[in-house]
Amino acid sequence: MLARSPQFSQWRICLPTTCKGGKARIASLPRSNRISQVVCTAIFFSGCRVQRGWRSRSLLNKGSFRKNASLKAAEEGVEAGNLVEDIVLTDLKTKKYQGRVRTRFPPEPNGFLHIGHVKSICLNFGIAEKFGGSCNLRFDDTNPESEKQVYIDNIKEDVRWLGFEWDGSERYASDYFQQLYRWGEAFIDRGLAYVDELSAEDISEYRGSVTRPGKNSPFRDRPAEESLELFRQMRAGGMAQGSAVLRAKIDMSHPNVIMRDPIMYRILPDTPHPRTGNEWPIYPSYDWAHGLSDAIEGVTHSVCTLEFNMHNELYNWFNEKVLSLDDDSLPLCRPPDALPRQHEFARLEMTNIVVSKRKLKRLVEGEYVDGWDDPRMPTISGMRRRGYPPAALRKLCELIGVTKVPTSVIELSLLENCVRDALQETVAAKALCVLRPLPVTITNWSGEDELLEVPGDEARQMHFGKEILLDAEDFQEDPEPNFKRLAPGRKVKLRYSYVITCDEVIRGSDGDIKELRCSYDPESLGKRPPKKVAVIHWAHATQSAPVTVRMYDNLFSDARPEEAGDFLDALSGDSCKELTSARCEPSISAMWKKHQEESEDPIFRVQFERCGFFALDRKATEATSRMVFNCTVTPRSDFAKPKGRARQKAK
Repeated sequence: MLARSPQFSQWRICLPTTCKGGKARIASLPRSNRISQVVCTAIFFSGCRVQRGWRSRSLLNKGSFRKNASLKAAEEGVEAGNLVEDIVLTDLKTKKYQGRVRTRFPPEPNGFLHIGHVKSICLNFGIAEKFGGSCNLRFDDTNPESEKQVYIDNIKEDVRWLGFEWDGSERYASDYFQQLYRWGEAFIDRGLAYVDELSAEDISEYRGSVTRPGKNSPFRDRPAEESLELFRQMRAGGMAQGSAVLRAKIDMSHPNVIMRDPIMYRILPDTPHPRTGNEWPIYPSYDWAHGLSDAIEGVTHSVCTLEFNMHNELYNWFNEKVLSLDDDSLPLCRPPDALPRQHEFARLEMTNIVVSKRKLKRLVEGEYVDGWDDPRMPTISGMRRRGYPPAALRKLCELIGVTKVPTSVIELSLLENCVRDALQETVAAKALCVLRPLPVTITNWSGEDELLEVPGDEARQMHFGKEILLDAEDFQEDPEPNFKRLAPGRKVKLRYSYVITCDEVIRGSDGDIKELRCSYDPESLGKRPPKKVAVIHWAHATQSAPVTVRMYDNLFSDARPEEAGDFLDALSGDSCKELTSARCEPSISAMWKKHQEESEDPIFRVQFERCGFFALDRKATEATSRMVFNCTVTPRSDFAKPKGRARQKAK
């Protein structure tokens, strides 16, 4: 766990007793990495360590391989910050790849990226930046049944929004379809592959299991000429879907089930591809295309999550066999020790979310959320729409580090605190906004409204008069012991305004409080509030801007929704509250206009004092012609639920 040391202005990271040596180890974060105490209780460690990570700025010096820069980084004593960087640094020192460092981020364009992808993006692009290398963006577009151009466009937008730029143009596995096909034919010629006409069910049955060895297909030993002819028929579109596949000939009794004659090609004749259209009726498998795409591009370190650990052996087998063909198709992979190698790390696991594209797609298609960019979704688009800054996501990845411990789970509150810290440093716009208005009549006010000047760098004015609004959360008729705000007979200071006293509570026919009648102290303007008098926000009843505010809670009520049967059963029925009666100070429109004129950031963020940070939802605003704000994060880590026995319903 993390705990603050009272003797030192730093945070201690106390690892569990399961650490190496049987003793708890203690490390320290430097002052620049300090975080609030809420953050410190938000990380579950399972023998892992927290390390300093990559810098947040984007890649510089695009272009060809930068082996001189990589070697220079090693020679200048650049330190590794995690287990993958340890490997990269060792390879640089031994000149395994002639001083080159090239990584890649290879998403499949079958959905929007989520918080788990952020860790992979930061790791791959961060390694390239730290060691003077380069990073490719390559789309693994080998499954046209689920891939769309909209996903490709969104992924590019997400990577750039996080602050990274890939080397050269984006790449696609489909760029190499012709070369992969030629290698498939060569494998058949060399006796390394064959066309199998077993059904999908029989192939699965013949493959066996971890406790039962597989058995050879009756088509395994067919002549190479026959397999080659059938493979060419598959390519020409002359065979029906499911009638045949191309399989590698390895070992059906191999202890690794994945090595038991894996599929290299399958037939998908009537499925148009986002880029190649109907040119190809057959498509390579992930295992066949992925490692060879790395080799073609000269990738040195293929970094992926732990679920691909069992594929590591096949990754190497395919690359080594292709290299043995001696056709000079992999000029960046000679001598043999220059082939790319796969290195795994534990994926990001976080409470109260799911990080499976398949599950996220069910949420979208089942209309449980408002699309992939719903602010409650853990997608990058959803977090961007909610107002999360990219610096907060990069900081999260820096704090959690890189391990091979699959059981490490991060609490969502850590991400929220990273967001809160980043916004406190960058958001300058502030305004008063009453989320749940409670009408107040100032009984001793007479005459016209007064125009109050709000102190600050930007000129702001607010109207004060006989009718104002307070937030219902700031009043309790029968106050709880620790409640310090307005109550009958009690005073509060209105922000930038007067001190008022509650004299009378007015109820409607339904018994709910409809109005407060208060008196104001005309001598209190511009003065510090009396001792023990709370300061609260407010708005004018008519001279204020009507806005809609969306308050968000966790999308899932269970901390681990994927572990509770059907994850949809864990959906919270109270994850979004839309407050349509909220009123904001009138300067909010001018703030938005100024942001549009002066800022390159399309997202307008503002701090509603005492309520939290909010982001204008441009999509909803344009649809309703009314300013709609999404709550990015509240002032505290828990969801700001209304409290108090006399709390009023939002009207």
